[in-house]
Amino acid sequence: MNDKKNEHQFLCLVDEKGQFLREEERQKCHAGEGLLHSAFLVMVFNEKKELMIARRSGQKKLWPGYWDGTVASHYYKDKGEHETVVDRLHAEIGVSSENLEYLFKFRYQAKYDDGGAENEICDVYVVKDIDPEGFAINLSEISEYRFMSLPNLSKDSHYNLRKYTPWFVIALKMFLSRWR
Repeated sequence: MNDKKNEHQFLCLVDEKGQFLREEERQKCHAGEGLLHSAFLVMVFNEKKELMIARRSGQKKLWPGYWDGTVASHYYKDKGEHETVVDRLHAEIGVSSENLEYLFKFRYQAKYDDGGAENEICDVYVVKDIDPEGFAINLSEISEYRFMSLPNLSKDSHYNLRKYTPWFVIALKMFLSRWR
């Protein structure tokens, strides 16, 4: 889905513990400093244990052209969390995988120029040993992708912080601190 279609979607507003409060229009959730809502990030690894990073489409309202984890999206009230994550994996990169492993969650807030903000409690999942031969990249979501080793990605994100989304930088640091 591109951001024009997403404008009238409703996201799940949550409290500081991540408990559902109510739905709100996506556009309102990202306005100003942002309203606290739920989201997720999936990090997909190939058989060489390299992480697939994805460059966000230029159609994105927030952080277009920035590098991100493999799939980043929001939860919706009408679907369960697991189903939503599996659906987004398929919709964005064409992968059908039930081998999701939940890792952790974190809260963050980040402003994007004058274009809006993210204010999220973000769940992080991992999918391992994916064969990229079967990918079907959704170009309205991802303009390009690459696989990087964790040491190289850690170094690049440290020295080139401004080319990565803020939530991905946080998730990557947390991931590396726990699984080195």
